[in-house]
Amino acid sequence: MIESRILKGLDLFRGAFEKAGVDYAMMRSILQIKLIMDGRRVPTIIAGGNKSKKKDTALGDQNKKEGNSFIRSLWLYGLMGLMLVPIVLLGDNYIFQMSIVFGIMMFLVMTSLISDFSSVLLDIRDKTILFTKPVDRKTINMAKLIHILIYMFFVTGTLAAPSLIAGLIEHGVLFFLIFLIETILMDILIVVLTAVLYFFVLKFFDGEKLKDMINYVQIALSIGITIGYQLVSRLFNLVNLTVHFQPKWWQIFLFPIWFGSPFETLLHGARQSHYMIFTLLVILVPIILLFIYVKMMPAFERNLQKLSDQSVRAGRAGGRLTDLVAKWVSGSREEETFFRFAAKMMSTERDFKLKVYPTLGFSIIFPFIFFFLDFHEGGLQGIASSRMYLFIYFCALLVPTVVMMLKYSGRYKGSWIYQIAPISHTAPIYKGTLKAFLARLLIPMFILESIIFIAIFGMRILPDLLDVLLMLPLYTLICFLVLRKALPFSEAFEATQQKEAILTIPLMLILGVFAGIHYFSTEIPYGVYIYMGLLLVLNVAGWRIVFRSSSLNSLKNTNR
Repeated sequence: MIESRILKGLDLFRGAFEKAGVDYAMMRSILQIKLIMDGRRVPTIIAGGNKSKKKDTALGDQNKKEGNSFIRSLWLYGLMGLMLVPIVLLGDNYIFQMSIVFGIMMFLVMTSLISDFSSVLLDIRDKTILFTKPVDRKTINMAKLIHILIYMFFVTGTLAAPSLIAGLIEHGVLFFLIFLIETILMDILIVVLTAVLYFFVLKFFDGEKLKDMINYVQIALSIGITIGYQLVSRLFNLVNLTVHFQPKWWQIFLFPIWFGSPFETLLHGARQSHYMIFTLLVILVPIILLFIYVKMMPAFERNLQKLSDQSVRAGRAGGRLTDLVAKWVSGSREEETFFRFAAKMMSTERDFKLKVYPTLGFSIIFPFIFFFLDFHEGGLQGIASSRMYLFIYFCALLVPTVVMMLKYSGRYKGSWIYQIAPISHTAPIYKGTLKAFLARLLIPMFILESIIFIAIFGMRILPDLLDVLLMLPLYTLICFLVLRKALPFSEAFEATQQKEAILTIPLMLILGVFAGIHYFSTEIPYGVYIYMGLLLVLNVAGWRIVFRSSSLNSLKNTNR
């Protein structure tokens, strides 16, 4: 058992814990239970690849077959770690190489911590179960901290091990020791920064806001990794195949640069002020933050109680707007009802947002990524005079994924409501749900990007934007026709089928066809307006004809 091996390793430090006033035997028992529970949690990194299990499979039998899911996921982190080895072996420009290495590692570790292990940082079961027992608070808090560090040790150790070995062989023992110490400091920095962020959110807001924030962080991290390489590449100038670092004052806010500087300071003897400042920051900031975290831990535990408060937020302003849009776009009373239902689920279903919103982040930023490639050549004027506004088609990249995910939910057991609802066919259910997706997610995002595009390209692109706006509901309808049909929010996420996910690739090619037709329409006099009329006719006909199909109207045969 992996849990027993971890605990046996921890036994070596028993004396240190007891000197610190910790009841080691009690802490060990608490950790043993926590580690067993961790083994039953399926990490996000492998959750998508799991096939659905039979409903009557007992939990014990499942664990026997699968073992510890977290340990089983570590090989993926090791595979990602192998990708860092070429960067470490690239040469001896350490500020460049190690800034990239630590940037990637920080992203992967922080993403894993937030997506899979926020439940440890935000665990209120200790307060509910253990605080009522004769257990010292220091022991409970230490068990929680050690639990987090064990997790970080496995994730970061597996991720950094290939690079550590490569660095030891290529650059020597001192490089290895610096890398190892900085990896530990990086873990401390990530854990404490995450905990401090959660602390301040809980201090000023309720638990629901924090739960929402975890989802929003996923979006921010997705956007960050997409544009991060653009920012990092601009920290260095490549001249005659030699990388030159140009220090700027704002780089003090970029943690990866901190971690690259000690290699230059200790291995190359760099004594410039910026290297010395970054080196001091990478040592002092994690240690200072760790002391702050230990001091604020009691207050943090008190604020965690907010997570158990089931506060109800009415949100009537958004509710009234949803009602107005539902009445305006719905063709029947039933369709209006399911529009409101789907809109509510998309805004409150956290599992759904966790799966879908990162894709939303990519769709927001992708149209602008290509601007970076041409900005240095023609500048903003060169971009504004081009037809690069057609890159706004990338905002529809999320459509196949979202349409596919609309059938899944963490609350799928509530789908029995479809069987007792006074409806005889499914057309209003599907139409209301798809229109809610368009009104709630896709069109607001498109309007936001259109405002930015108009600011860049001018009002001349307004007819083109109207073409794209008319394309969105037609493309959504095509995705719905191609993908497997099931009642909205009626299946578990674990039932996601790999074959269905593959279908999103040809659907993205269809999006390219729309963009190509639009491009050629700009070559024809009044072609943009002809294309607009064609899209309008196809939308009206498509949304009327598709949902008349008998295969989409049988509630009895749906989900069979």
